[in-house]
Amino acid sequence: MNREELMNILPHRDNMMLVDEAELEEVPDGEGTKKISHGKYTVKGDEFFLKGHFPGNPVVPGVILVEMMAQSSCVLFQDEMKDGYLTMFTGLKEVKFKNPVKPGDTFESKCEVIKAKPPFYFAKGQGYVDGKLAIKVEFSYALVKDEK
Repeated sequence: MNREELMNILPHRDNMMLVDEAELEEVPDGEGTKKISHGKYTVKGDEFFLKGHFPGNPVVPGVILVEMMAQSSCVLFQDEMKDGYLTMFTGLKEVKFKNPVKPGDTFESKCEVIKAKPPFYFAKGQGYVDGKLAIKVEFSYALVKDEK
């Protein structure tokens, strides 16, 4: 999905839309099919979060990297999100920052749900730049009906 298509399932807009493209991969495993999201975002350098982090040496804040991963994982729930549901963060765990992400970098993420107790979902993910690990994280979110 490109950015335009993602806007049909994500509520984020303007400077909080932090995914340029995302795809769903379905991989057969012993228990059926495992779904994996793959996302990309190219850091342009003019993003709001780089202005003060850090002057003269801009680095994407870690919390923004986590948000990029979460937004790209929306394709795991694209059918539900088209039906008026949102994914809301409920927790972060085991966050490890390995290498900085800077302007000009294309941040690529890979996420999968590892446990589900609807409406809660638990996922793990990794983010890379040029094949080099930048972040790994476990996170959880709830799938909730959009009240707007």
